[in-house]
Amino acid sequence: MAHAVDVHVGKRIRHRRWMNGTTQQQLADAVGIKFQQIQKYETGMNRVSASRLWDIAHALDVPVTFFFEGFDQDQPAAESGSAMPTDILADKEALELLRSYYAIPENQRRRLFDLARVLSEVA
Repeated sequence: MAHAVDVHVGKRIRHRRWMNGTTQQQLADAVGIKFQQIQKYETGMNRVSASRLWDIAHALDVPVTFFFEGFDQDQPAAESGSAMPTDILADKEALELLRSYYAIPENQRRRLFDLARVLSEVA
């Protein structure tokens, strides 16, 4: 069974890769491994060594600490029936929404954010 840290790191690798528009093959080529190994890292099936994580961080242009952000071992499980997925980084629709959101010019993005907040308060 995969360790929770390995799963979290793998999800953060997938998240950053997806946000960059980088394929598994491109990332694998950048760090000198096969894309299947990237798949195993992203699922948490294989543990990422420190040196490999360093290479991945460099290839994805983030600090190594990025992969550990948001990890809280004592975090309670989300309530069932909640509209919010338990793992937002695993939700492809949420990641696509984020990518689209950041493609919008900043002034329009702020207005969209304000609209979303108002709509969520009245829902």
